[in-house]
Amino acid sequence: MVRASAMEGVSGEAEGEIVIVEEWNGSSSTKLSKTATITASPSLSIQRSGSRFDHVWRRVLQAFVPEGFPSSVTSDYVPFQVWDLLQGLSTYIRTMLSTQALLSAIGVGEKSATVIGATFQWFLRDLTGMLGGILFTFYQGSNLDSNAKMWRLVADLMNDLGMLMDLVSPLFPSAFVFVVCLGSLSRSFTGVASGATRAALTQHFALENNAADISAKEGSQETVATMTGMAFGMLLARITIGHPLAIWFSFLSLTLFHMYANYRAVRCLVLTSLNMQRSSILLQHFMETGQALSPEQVSRMEHILPKWTTFWSSKNVKLLHKQVHLGVRVSSLDHQEMMELLRSAGSHRKAKYLLVERKTSISILMHKNSTSSDVLQSFIHALVMAKLMEENRSVHLESQSWMDKHYKDFLQKLSLSGWKTERLLSHSIIWRANWICGPSDDKVD
Repeated sequence: MVRASAMEGVSGEAEGEIVIVEEWNGSSSTKLSKTATITASPSLSIQRSGSRFDHVWRRVLQAFVPEGFPSSVTSDYVPFQVWDLLQGLSTYIRTMLSTQALLSAIGVGEKSATVIGATFQWFLRDLTGMLGGILFTFYQGSNLDSNAKMWRLVADLMNDLGMLMDLVSPLFPSAFVFVVCLGSLSRSFTGVASGATRAALTQHFALENNAADISAKEGSQETVATMTGMAFGMLLARITIGHPLAIWFSFLSLTLFHMYANYRAVRCLVLTSLNMQRSSILLQHFMETGQALSPEQVSRMEHILPKWTTFWSSKNVKLLHKQVHLGVRVSSLDHQEMMELLRSAGSHRKAKYLLVERKTSISILMHKNSTSSDVLQSFIHALVMAKLMEENRSVHLESQSWMDKHYKDFLQKLSLSGWKTERLLSHSIIWRANWICGPSDDKVD
């Protein structure tokens, strides 16, 4: 963007008037640099600021960073993008090695190979990937937004497994189709999870409603990383051809770096939305100290690896949210729990949620007319109950008392600390309930 401003001189007479026009360059009103000063007094003179190289460099940079950078994005944008590009670079280099092995297994370069046979195998591979993507979306699509960090790691891990399958496919000629389809299935999970989580992260980075611009500039960055990775990949494939040991060493080394870079990229993220785990960390700290943690502090504490690696998490962070089941089905309760539920419905006629204490967990039943704020409140209430249950205290009465006294203050302090408290990022709630209280001849649904 080029912006011009005019300023009149101090002379009072028309023929002695000095007119100065300054030329400024930049994509944001807060990040402008003067490029030229044009003076008419009375002859025209142009004085340029900065070198032509600086001007060209700024123009090139605008093709790769969002407009108004760095003020238009969050502070974690740069470190995340650096690690993300590095892991992408390692992926493209390894792709050349795995593709070379895959084409060799299909029969490229062999006289005995037929075009129709290779085409059918490639088609079967792609078909498996498409079906896998649909199934993955069906089972996990609603969880991707609430656990963006974890699924970002899982997506890249599945991509690594997919490329590994392509690389080992020549070693199992009798099971070639099965191995290749497994690899395609693994990568299909990557496509869905990576695309969905990237959309969530782009919204997080955008401070000035510039998500589309950030996405476009990321495309430019990915293109450069792709071209660089392909160049290095072809060079590496050329050097290691005919040397299986060198191929495996290069592939495994790049895979380890890829996993490390992904972990560092995700660790850089400082998300301000409330999901189940972050809500649990925030509530426990608030109940103990009366203060709200900042997004940066919670980012260092939260566990981002998949559930099966929970044993690796810090023992100082108790995962209270694991004891809470949101949006349970009414018919899944046993007789005693059902009676407790009916009593709760009778005493909380206008409530938008009901909590049922089970042996080691708290179940939440959402009303069919509940809103996003009701979902957040119900989950915080259940966390309070889980916390009190650990301390062997009166769960229902004390938790309700805590909510009446501290819930609004808790949300207010979260907002002041930079958290978004409009909703809870969780899985889709597909089971809801309705309770109607009246005379004994009325139905209770």
